Amino acid sequence: MKTTAIFYHAGCPVCVTAEQGLAHALDPQRYTLEVVHLGEDKARVAEAERAGVRSVPALVLDGAAFHINFGAELAVLK
Repeated sequence: MKTTAIFYHAGCPVCVTAEQGLAHALDPQRYTLEVVHLGEDKARVAEAERAGVRSVPALVLDGAAFHINFGAELAVLK
């Protein structure tokens, strides 16, 4: 059974690089990847917060938020 991995980002260069280098490296046999651009879909900022995301880019995998580098705090995206 596949698990959904959610990659949250804001479209900045740090986020785009992390998406291309990390998020797309996940094993597609194990994970269904969902990419969420919080700058374009502000309605999902609260969802990201509930998942433990404090800054983007971040990957939520198996119920845990992994912060990758530092692009922007979620507060900036509200």
